[in-house]
Amino acid sequence: MKVKIEQLKTHADIRGFVFEPIANELLSAQKNSHVVIIAPDAIRANHYHLYGTETIAVVGPALLRFKEGNDIYDVEVPSKQVYKFVIPPKVTHAVKNTGRKDNLLIVFNTVAHSSKKPDVVSEILMRK
Repeated sequence: MKVKIEQLKTHADIRGFVFEPIANELLSAQKNSHVVIIAPDAIRANHYHLYGTETIAVVGPALLRFKEGNDIYDVEVPSKQVYKFVIPPKVTHAVKNTGRKDNLLIVFNTVAHSSKKPDVVSEILMRK
């Protein structure tokens, strides 16, 4: 498997929880970052990147599905846990919010976003 999956350590108290979505030494290699809020039962991504490696911190509950070659993998992210996925180029991926409230993705990519020449190819991997 080329996709790297890691459960991130969280620090929680009565105010909520904190986590570090990407290691400090990897920050300088990132050319794009964005935050995604996913509505309940909604699906995001359904694409792959031609050149960029994407790192996604997914706050559960959620389902991340990815496709490597002809193999499809599902990873459930439990409620109140955070998993980090490092997704290499040409690996299709999609994320579904399986909870009843909005949830959060924090995303980094090694390729800068360009609306004129996007590094993204749509491929439907997950449907409602």
